[in-house]
Amino acid sequence: MNIKLVVFDMAGTTVDEGNVVYHTLHKAISLHSIQVSFEEVLIWGAGKEKLQAIRDILLNCHPQSVSESEIDAIFKTFLLELDLAYENLLVIPIKNTERLFKELKELGIKVVLNTGYNRQTAMSLLKKLSWNEGVEYDLLVTASDVSKNRPAPDMILLAMNSLQILEGETVIKVGDSVIDIEEGKNANCKFSIGITTGAHTKEQLAAANPSYIIDNIYDIKNIILNA
Repeated sequence: MNIKLVVFDMAGTTVDEGNVVYHTLHKAISLHSIQVSFEEVLIWGAGKEKLQAIRDILLNCHPQSVSESEIDAIFKTFLLELDLAYENLLVIPIKNTERLFKELKELGIKVVLNTGYNRQTAMSLLKKLSWNEGVEYDLLVTASDVSKNRPAPDMILLAMNSLQILEGETVIKVGDSVIDIEEGKNANCKFSIGITTGAHTKEQLAAANPSYIIDNIYDIKNIILNA
C-alpha cells in the first residue's frame, strides 16, 4: 500500500444535501426567465465552481442569448437563494463516509475534502455535519482557494503541497461527476474514481474513463489495500 492521500468531493460523494445546490442553480436561472432543465444543470454544471457552472450551462443551452452581465446577475441570485435554502436544510453524511474516514486515518492516510463550492458554502455544510479539520478530515480546499478550478488540478495540487505529499502516484481522487474524474487525471493521481451516489450516472461517469466506478464509498478501502 503506497497511498498517502485521498481527495474526496463533497456534495454527492461524501455529503448528502439533497442536491440543493443544483436545484438552487436551476431556480436562479429560471428566476431570470431562462429555461433549462434540471438534467441540463447536472450535465453542464456538476462539480464546477458555481459561477463557471452557470456560464457553462447557459453557453451550452442558450449560446445565442447569454451575456457576462446576465451570468453575474444569476450568480448573485443563486447566492441569495442558497443562503435561504440552507437555513433549514438537512445535511447528512453519505452512508459509510465517516467509517471510511476513521479507518483511513487509522492507516495513516490523509483525508482531504475538495469542492466546487466557495469556502463559505463549504464551511456551512461542514458545520451542519459537525465535521472538524483535524478530526473527521485533514484539510478542506475550495473553489475560492485557487485561481483555476476543475478540471484543472489546482485544488488537488494545493492539498498535496499543504500536506507535503510530492507524488501523484500516492494520491486518489474520488467524485460523483465527470469533472471530478478529469481533475484527478490532470493531477496525475494514481486512481481517479467515480461514484454513483451523486450528480452523474454510471454511464456518464464511464465516458470519462475513470480508474474505477463504485456504488459505495467504503469500496475505496479495498482499492487502497490492493493498490
